[in-house]
Amino acid sequence: MARYISPPQATDETIIPAGSSDIPLTYFRLVTLEPGEIIVDRQYDFELLLVVLSGKVEVQVGEQSFSEIGGRENIWSGCADSVYAGTGAEVKITASVGAAEIAIAGGYTTEVHAPFRILPAAVESVEVGSIETHSKRTIRHILGQSANGRAGNLLVSELYASPGCWSGYPPHKHDQEAPPEETAFEEVYHYRFDPESGFGGQYHYRDGEEPTAVMTQHRSTFVVDNGYHPTSTSPGHRGYIFTILVGKQQRSLIQRFDAKHQHLMAGIPGLQDMRNKFK
Repeated sequence: MARYISPPQATDETIIPAGSSDIPLTYFRLVTLEPGEIIVDRQYDFELLLVVLSGKVEVQVGEQSFSEIGGRENIWSGCADSVYAGTGAEVKITASVGAAEIAIAGGYTTEVHAPFRILPAAVESVEVGSIETHSKRTIRHILGQSANGRAGNLLVSELYASPGCWSGYPPHKHDQEAPPEETAFEEVYHYRFDPESGFGGQYHYRDGEEPTAVMTQHRSTFVVDNGYHPTSTSPGHRGYIFTILVGKQQRSLIQRFDAKHQHLMAGIPGLQDMRNKFK
């Protein structure tokens, strides 16, 4: 199942509810808070990651407090400051100074995990592609494999695509549990552009089926549970993708690249390093 979700209309919107019919392992909520404003969230059988997209917040997870989380002006100004909220506890988020925007990403799990903070310095980055191959992007792993043993099958990252460049490229998929060649993951892409008038393309296809394509816009979202799903960013605009991945059986993500485009693999730098960061 693949589907496009239009930009949210409210400052507090659950983009993907827990247990939705087409992507049941994933939860995604976007919240914008005014100074002093508070929101509460609690999802049973879901681990949650709170990523401060902009501003600064105070976070209460059960009895545990995390102070002065965030601080970047916007998503383009440095790595994220985040709190992994673990599983099942009530989460309270308060905008501490100015306005703040928070992305709440969740993944289904029956395991119990304790909360912890992920400082910007702990975010692991990998450079992929090049301007010459129109594939340059930076992937910043917020909740990556460094959290092995402390988290379930939830992976969260921020991807920054250079103007006019592709990401998720060469086309890849991860809808079958067939290690060591491929592992099965749900995935959500949430888009931003700079300037906000920017746009891009989201493509989706499966072997033997007709392909589909949609125009991505600032703050739109794309859900994919199967098939190949490359993306492109329009020239003159920087692209950003908030990425949520949830493993159906394990935490190690192994992408299978489309064999028809195997000849592209050697010409795009950083692909193996990218794969290693996800495993």
